Amino acid sequence: MGKRIIQQARGKGSLSYRVRKAAYKFKIKYPMNEGEADIINIIHSAGHSAPLLKLKIKDEIFYNSAFSGAIVGNKIKIGSNDPKEGNILMLKEIPVGTSVYNLEINPGDGGKMMRSAGSSASIFKKNDFNKVVILMPTKKEIVLSGDCRATIGIIAGAGRLLKPFIKAGPKFYKMKTRNKLWPRTSAVKMNAIDHPFGSGRGKRIKPKIAKRNAPPGARVGHIRPRRTGRSK
Repeated sequence: MGKRIIQQARGKGSLSYRVRKAAYKFKIKYPMNEGEADIINIIHSAGHSAPLLKLKIKDEIFYNSAFSGAIVGNKIKIGSNDPKEGNILMLKEIPVGTSVYNLEINPGDGGKMMRSAGSSASIFKKNDFNKVVILMPTKKEIVLSGDCRATIGIIAGAGRLLKPFIKAGPKFYKMKTRNKLWPRTSAVKMNAIDHPFGSGRGKRIKPKIAKRNAPPGARVGHIRPRRTGRSK
């Protein structure tokens, strides 16, 4: 009799595969108010790779990824035309060539892109249809509405990848904090009882087409591919 593969065990959400709620208690978003906001504190969040800023504007408190050079007690502006580091502006108000992060995909969604430590995109060009072209770090261009907001600057924590974990212990606890599967085992190295790709004499890997009505966990391989077989 087979047993549940690890995707099914994680999907069930048992105590072994359940994220700590405390890791994601800080949610990054943009405020509804405009004006000056005070940097109250710089927070370490286990669920984010970069430190977070705790900001207060009027009676509203919100969190945003910290920019490089942020200092507690400083002020940032929201909705102004001042392209200073840390300020939150609409894309149509930011000069071309400026580095930005935490970009909104749709106006008002609070920021969805460029939120990892040390990352930033740049304003590439604008057109007359309220559209702004963003140049990503991968040199890919994306087009967003000019009403989307972004934070000016580069996210703090750029040296995160320069310091290795060195030992498996710290890596284990870091991955466990974020509920990431680690260490990962290749499916073709498993036994047939543990994964549909398992076993096979000589480990000859062949493509697998998952059935359309297969249950979660058994849907591994190509899921509803457009075509199969060798291309002519």
